Order: sequence, then C-alpha cells, then structure tokens
Amino acid sequence: MRNFEIPGRSLVMSRRGMAATSHPAATLTAVNVLQRGGNAIDAAVAACAVQCVVEPGSTGIGGDCFALLSRGGTDDIIGYNGAGRAPAAATAEWYKAQGYSEIPRQSPHAVTIPGAVDAWATLVRDHGTRDFGELLQPAIELARDGYVISPRVAADWANQEALLRGNKDTARIFLPGDRVPAAGTVHRQPELATTLALIAEHGPDAFYRGPAATDMLECLQALGGLHTLDDFKSAKGDYVSPIKTKFRGYEVFECPPSGQGVIALMILNILAGFEAKGDPLSADRLHVEIEATRLAYSIRDAVLADPAQVDVPIEWLLSEKLAEQLRSQIDLKRALEAPPAYMPPNHRDTVYITVVDKERNAVSFINSLFHPFGSGLVSPKTGILLHNRGQSFVLEPGHPNAIAPGKRPLHTIIPGILVRDGKVQMPFGVMGGHYQAMGHAHLMTKIIDFGLDLQTAIALPRLFPKPGTDQVEVEGTMPPDTRMELERRGFKLVPPSWAIGGAQAIWIDWNTGALYGGSDHRKDGCALGW
Repeated sequence: MRNFEIPGRSLVMSRRGMAATSHPAATLTAVNVLQRGGNAIDAAVAACAVQCVVEPGSTGIGGDCFALLSRGGTDDIIGYNGAGRAPAAATAEWYKAQGYSEIPRQSPHAVTIPGAVDAWATLVRDHGTRDFGELLQPAIELARDGYVISPRVAADWANQEALLRGNKDTARIFLPGDRVPAAGTVHRQPELATTLALIAEHGPDAFYRGPAATDMLECLQALGGLHTLDDFKSAKGDYVSPIKTKFRGYEVFECPPSGQGVIALMILNILAGFEAKGDPLSADRLHVEIEATRLAYSIRDAVLADPAQVDVPIEWLLSEKLAEQLRSQIDLKRALEAPPAYMPPNHRDTVYITVVDKERNAVSFINSLFHPFGSGLVSPKTGILLHNRGQSFVLEPGHPNAIAPGKRPLHTIIPGILVRDGKVQMPFGVMGGHYQAMGHAHLMTKIIDFGLDLQTAIALPRLFPKPGTDQVEVEGTMPPDTRMELERRGFKLVPPSWAIGGAQAIWIDWNTGALYGGSDHRKDGCALGW
C-alpha cells in the first residue's frame, strides 16, 4: 500500500485498455486511438509519431525503432528490428585512412539510414487495424499548429544548446529567436509537419525514395557523408525471433542482437543465483546488481554486433555455465578491481511506449535518436533530425562491432515483455541508452524478487556502473547508509549528469481483468487507461 503522505504517483488502473509513455500528449493520443477502435499497435505508432514532435531531443523519424508484440496476450511473441544500417561505402579501413579514431557525433558518419518510418508502416500494415496516414494526423497537427514544451523536455533542450548551435538549420528550428525555448513555450515545426503529411499520403516511400530522401542525402553528402539513394531505397527492417530466459517462474522476452536485450537476460541469469531478501536498496543487493551489470557489459562490448554479419554466440551468452562463471567472481566484501576496457558513448535519451488493448494485444515499443537531439543535424527542407547511432560502431578492423557496409551497430534500445503461464504479464521498457539492460534487470528483480508494485519499483533510486570506467553513477535519493557502505567496499560513486533513465510498464491481471499502469517521475509522461 502506498503511503499517501509521501509525494509520488499511484498506479493507474483500468479495464478496457491502457497506454504509458514519457509524454502526456503521446499517452492521450494512444488512448484516443484505442477509444476509436484502434488496437495496441495502432495506438503505439500514433503515440510515437507524436513524441517525435513533442520530444524532439529524445526521438524522431530520423531514428530507429524496435518492438515486441503479443496478439491476444499469448506467449507467441513477435519481434521487430527497425535499426538502420551503415552506408554501403562505409568500412573501418576507410575511416582509418581518413584519420578517424572514432566517429564524431555531429557528423554525417554518425548517421545510419533511419529505420523508424519503415518499421512503423510495416507493423501497422501487418498488425494494425487503422490506416497508417490516419495515425500520423495527431503528430502532423502538433508540428504544424504548435505544442507546449514540457518541463523535462525543456531541461533536455537547454542541456544541448551548444550542439544545436553547431548546425545552422538545427539552430533555426530548435533555437527560435536565437535562444533555447523555455518550458511553457509554444513551438512549431512546419517543415516536419509537411514531411509527415507526405508520409501519411504516400507511405514510407516518401521518406526513403521521394523528396525527403533527396533532402537528407544532400544534407549528408554536403558534409562528407557516404550515403547514397540506393542506401535509402534498400532500407528495410526485419521480423526477428525473440530471445528469453527464465527467472523465478517467469519468462522474460527481449529482442535478439543487434540490440542489447541479451545483456538484460544475462544479468537476470546472474542474479538468479543470489537470494533476494530484506531491503531492495540494501548495500548487499545493490553490490550484486552492480557487479552482475559490470560483468555482463564487459562481455557485451566484446561480442555483441549485427548477427547478419557476425556470429553472436547467443546460446553461450544465455547459458547457466557462463552465468555461474560470472557469478563466482562477485565478492560481497569488496568491489571487483578490473572494469571493462571498452568505453561506449554515455547513456542518453530514447522514448518507450507500452499499450495493451481490450483484446489484450500487448505492445512493447521503443524509438530513439540515441543522444539528445541525435547528431544535431537537420535535413533543412524536411525538418528531419538525424540520429547519431553510428557512434556505436567501433573503427577497429576485425572487431565484431566494426563498421561495415550495410551493417547495423550495437543497439542500446530494447523493449521487453514478461510472461507467466503462457500469458503476457507485463510489457515494459526502461529508457536511458546503455543503462537499459541494467534497467530491465533492476526493474524485474524489484517486482519479482521483492514484490513491489510496478510504480513503486519504477520510483526507486537508481545506480549504474558506467561501462569502461570504474565509476558508479548514483542518484541523490539513494539512502546515505547504502552509499557509505558501497563506498567502503571500494565502489567509486559519482552523481549522474541527469536522472537515470525512465520507465513505463503495464501489468495485466488475468484473474480480475484489470490493467495496472506505471510511468516514471523522471519524465513528463504518464499512464492512462479507460
């Protein structure tokens, strides 16, 4: 039972349908679609399109998309990988010859071919009930007529002012009046509204073959990009077979690589060997979670890559033998001394959406630009903000995640679904770039091991061992006694640059028919049901 004297959020409860997103306008859009007879995938796509307008720092049509889908709440889970690929001319050798040791963020080389629009259209065509163009109308209206900038969005916007000034078209659109717009400001994106309207009328071809593709290409090629029209024409997502692990009588489903969902499952496999008792924020429990994460991520950065081009050893990664080997390295008396050797870019922003409809179709849906405002590059005539997912590639020839023609980079965005007794129990997701795999495991263990309701679990203080460093980011709300004990054991605790991640989830009670929704206070959004 929640203590109503303490600030916080209650679980949202309903019966017919529910949506949870990181922005109120997106959640409302999803519920409106459900009330008009649309199903969960219709609602998720409509909500995501809205977020691409009202949360421009977190997501956009110039980004990528992953999804998990259950029809009727069964455990026959459908996976979709909507990650973009590198240009056909991109090779690690070319970048080395040009003197690159890493891919710069605000450069065309950080931009892989965006996969989101193709993913949306494909999922609606195959699993939706509404016209794709109809679902884009709320986003078009907001981009054309204006939307009010919400508090968290405004804060993220202000943090990226230097990036936004680095490109004249980006600055023109996102620094109106040559300044960062404050919370409460009405902002418009007329170029993006026109582009969305073209996509609504002509489908994804308007993005990958029409004037939008031409404008994106002109923008990228003028800056030295290797992209061609053939790269855009060949862009296509894939249905994938989800991977899973068992945890305390549940099954946890994730998308397979190129995403990092397998790492969330590895962390759970390690945690399965430890008894969970007492305080979920005790030093002993968080010690185990930190070390399980560090060990799993060190393997991630060595082997995870695009399985279409590299043999990713999924069976080994999910084996109990590996889990036990990693588990045996954890010493509750002291922190492990050797951190992972590879340092990826910092964890950043994404949007996560979950929807359950009256037929109990359940969608776990995630869309991202990677870093806030992605690459900071805007296609000037279309208003499309381009992501920087290419920064996740390695430029070392021969590395599993080395950039290569048509290759997908290691991807951080991962939707999840929890299943029990053959039925979906909870679609869920945790935003925050590299944090997401730990975030999934952290949320699962708090709900399953400690019996917390999903809203309470989402609200708990978070920490994250930064890959490639000896630092552990810890939110300021962590209990002081826990912090002191972790430091005594040798963990180097540092404050995060921002609140860690964000989460949404919907719990299905099959006995009563009720739906319970939770949404993270770290974002502006909410869960709503009807």
